[in-house]
Amino acid sequence: MVDFHQARWNEPLIFELSIPGTIGHSIPPVESDIRQAIGSIDSIIPAGLRRDSAPQLPDVPEQQVVRHYTRLSQMNYAVSLGTYPLGSCTMKYNPLIDESLAQMPGFAWLHPSQDPKTAQGALELMWELEQWIAEITGMDAVTLQPSAGAHGEFTGVMLIREYHRQVTKEWTDRHEMLIPDAAHGTNPASATMAGYRVVVVPSNDEGLVDLDALKEAAGPRTAGLMLTNPNTIGVFEKNIEEITGIVHDAGGLVYYDGANLNAIMGIVRPGDMGFDVVHVNLHKTFSTPHGGGGPGAGPVGVKKDLEEFLPVPRIVRGENGFFDLDYDRPKSIGKVHSFYGNFGVLLRAYAYIYALGGAGLKRSSELAVLNANYVAHHIKQLKGFSLPCSQDDPRMHECVISASELKESTGVTAMNVAKRLLDFGIHAPTIYFPLIVEEALMIEPTESESKRELDLFIAAMKQVSEEAHSNPDIVKHAPTNTALRLLDEYKAAHPSTLTLSWRMYRQKQQSAE
Repeated sequence: MVDFHQARWNEPLIFELSIPGTIGHSIPPVESDIRQAIGSIDSIIPAGLRRDSAPQLPDVPEQQVVRHYTRLSQMNYAVSLGTYPLGSCTMKYNPLIDESLAQMPGFAWLHPSQDPKTAQGALELMWELEQWIAEITGMDAVTLQPSAGAHGEFTGVMLIREYHRQVTKEWTDRHEMLIPDAAHGTNPASATMAGYRVVVVPSNDEGLVDLDALKEAAGPRTAGLMLTNPNTIGVFEKNIEEITGIVHDAGGLVYYDGANLNAIMGIVRPGDMGFDVVHVNLHKTFSTPHGGGGPGAGPVGVKKDLEEFLPVPRIVRGENGFFDLDYDRPKSIGKVHSFYGNFGVLLRAYAYIYALGGAGLKRSSELAVLNANYVAHHIKQLKGFSLPCSQDDPRMHECVISASELKESTGVTAMNVAKRLLDFGIHAPTIYFPLIVEEALMIEPTESESKRELDLFIAAMKQVSEEAHSNPDIVKHAPTNTALRLLDEYKAAHPSTLTLSWRMYRQKQQSAE
């Protein structure tokens, strides 16, 4: 089955290709009238911001630059090349029309400091996007400012904290945040950063929130509960209204982690389940670029009681139909991001929602759920793999498969399986998460993948299972068809190994000499 071989170039660093004196660009001269208008560089750039010398860029001809980065791209992997079932990350295909719209000069050349009167189209677009996200999530107001899902989480928790500080006046007493043991790791991190003590709520045998444990944990010290639904097992919390009711009865608020929203768009809304705050990952659910550290976007929606605490500025529409930025919000938590958010990402999400409409968003969720269940049904029948928790419950947008039986019988681990999949031209799924599942493989095919692609993935998993039982060394020594072979994960991640810049590279070279 293996017909995939990733490009493997012996490619040096771009600085190592440098030949002093080589000219790789031709910059047109500045027109005399423009030069006269702006004056000298010294007159417009403060002395403290000027460089003492020119930036140390490599001297490389244009052809070499193009070849260098093209070769690097061929040694990499992307959702545009094949299946990318990275569970919980929702690595769906990004429509190219969204990219082209984001490059339109009227949008791409806007400056965030220009007068709002000259950016009415952009403000109207963001204002409309806020209304759409509010409708999709069942919230009353939305801010587009946070720049990632985790950033949205932190913003949401800060809103909860501000609510208890200004409304209930119980901030000092309500210092605990309840978080399920299957939660995304960013949840406890966000709560801790906001000053809360995290209280872990265990899951039951079905992989759902243990109601008795939740009742015992909720009380006068509870600020709120952070929860995603469907959960990280890929199962819908069937007692969700009871869960939110328990927290509300204890005086807390309920926060919705929107990482798994892709399973329920147009079908059910977090606001209707009883959630007070929600963040949305535009770089997941609404098909904007994802990965590489950003840029992303994590809008936050709230119910009416928390609207006055949202970050400034708020986008407002006046009676005359014009849009403006309102900073006069004395109860706001302030800014959480420079300017108003990552506009290019917001624009792509707007285009995606506009193209699909309500019916299309619902259909995308239905297909995501169908694809996940199709994969789960076939893989759980393979030797060495099992579907933990809630065996009879349908999976939603993703499924978690355990390779614990495979490890016990063959010594092949989930890590080995993930690396072997790379040899088939398939990106590895998320592994060892959630922590409540041993040897977990978290698979999210998304609605973007066709039945043909899913069948190829299932066939690859079948071959890995067969190899593990007949010749496990094949799997344990994978990958072999990628640009880089089997890596030492510990060494690769250790701070002493990381080389993040040319300056660091030269310093390490000089130290070695």
